Amino acid sequence: MASLWFWIVAAMVATYVVLDGFDLGAGAIYLVAAKTNDERRQILRAIGPVWDGNEVWLLAAGGTLYFAFPQLYASSFSGFYLPLMMVLWLLMLRAIGIEFRVHIANSIWQDFFDVIFSVSSILLTIFFGAALGNVVRGVPLDSTGYFFEPLWTNFKLSDQTGILDWYTVLIGVMALVTLSAHGSYYIALKTSGDLGRRARGFALLCWPLQFFLTFSALLATYFIRPDIMANYHKYPIGLLVPVVVVASLAVMLWANPKGKEKLAFLASCSYIAFMLVGAAFAVFPVVLSARDHQYDLTIYNTAAGAHGLNVGLVWWSFGVVLAIGYFVIVYRMFKGKVQLEEGHY
Repeated sequence: MASLWFWIVAAMVATYVVLDGFDLGAGAIYLVAAKTNDERRQILRAIGPVWDGNEVWLLAAGGTLYFAFPQLYASSFSGFYLPLMMVLWLLMLRAIGIEFRVHIANSIWQDFFDVIFSVSSILLTIFFGAALGNVVRGVPLDSTGYFFEPLWTNFKLSDQTGILDWYTVLIGVMALVTLSAHGSYYIALKTSGDLGRRARGFALLCWPLQFFLTFSALLATYFIRPDIMANYHKYPIGLLVPVVVVASLAVMLWANPKGKEKLAFLASCSYIAFMLVGAAFAVFPVVLSARDHQYDLTIYNTAAGAHGLNVGLVWWSFGVVLAIGYFVIVYRMFKGKVQLEEGHY
């Protein structure tokens, strides 16, 4: 049952990154892709009806993590307290940037809140990527199951690691490029005219960087943790993950210049989902790696009781059906190209 909950949490995290990823990516390219006030309104209109709903998956994943693996929740939220507070502030600033822009009809203040929205989106993507890098690289857990990391030390992989080092920054930059491209595909799908063409062009510029960073990150991960390939050797079905990742990159490169925005966007969704699935598959059954692997937090020493996991699965199933139904309705209501309206973004 603990294994099932591991994959449930992994799926919910992947769902959040795919859905809120295009919102974050749209924010990252916001100041570059949109040249006029109407174009900025188009981007906000494209993500506005769904962005706050997408973030619900982050809360749901956190709540599920707390229920299924309480020891992991306690340890990680204690050790990552500073970056989590920074993420919380960035989430609030991102919302402030969107909402305040709508209600202040002054170009100077609108430009100010545009910068707040875009910069907070960029920093969020980097911090989320760095968080994944920390999980894969390992943190200085001790026998008590807790740890502390400063924001950075010397950016080297030493015994005194920080949240940010050369490896986690690499993963953060990869996340920024990936989600910027993801947001570009979404904006190209939801808008037309110069903005849509500009978004496709930006995604095309991101592709070589995304390709290079993908393989650089894989090599760097193998360099710092050679054991990361153990599950792939043990369970050959995992080799489907890199195949799908490479195929998704190829489809993005082929579809985008041909104006097949939907196919390119779906390929980007597939790339992100399988990159995260690949990371989860590689570390399983570890949920938080320690620098000294004898202190690893796994599904076995962090999971809740068997009875609670069994009962929770029933209630979680009801909840996820409602959530999926809600998202299907919302996305059907706002399908197609966006139309600007007075009083809306």
